[in-house]
Amino acid sequence: MLFRESGKMLLAGLLVGTLLTLSVAMLVSKMLFGLKPYDPVTLMAAIVLLLLVGLLATLPPAFRAAGIHPTDALREE
Repeated sequence: MLFRESGKMLLAGLLVGTLLTLSVAMLVSKMLFGLKPYDPVTLMAAIVLLLLVGLLATLPPAFRAAGIHPTDALREE
C-alpha cells in the first residue's frame, strides 16, 4: 500500500516535471548555441535516477510498516 501511494506521487511528479522540462526547453532553445533542447538520453537518465531515488526513499518506511503486526496497529487506533 505504501509503495502504491508513493508510486502515484512519484509518477505524477515525473509527468509534470517532464512536461515542464519540455516546455521550458522550447523557450530556452534560442539561447542554446550548438546544443539540442531535447536530449532523450539525458531526459531518460534523469527520469530513471529520480525513480530510483524515490523508490529508495520509500524503502525504510515500508520495512518499518511491514514489521508492525496488524492487530497491534488496530489496537492503538
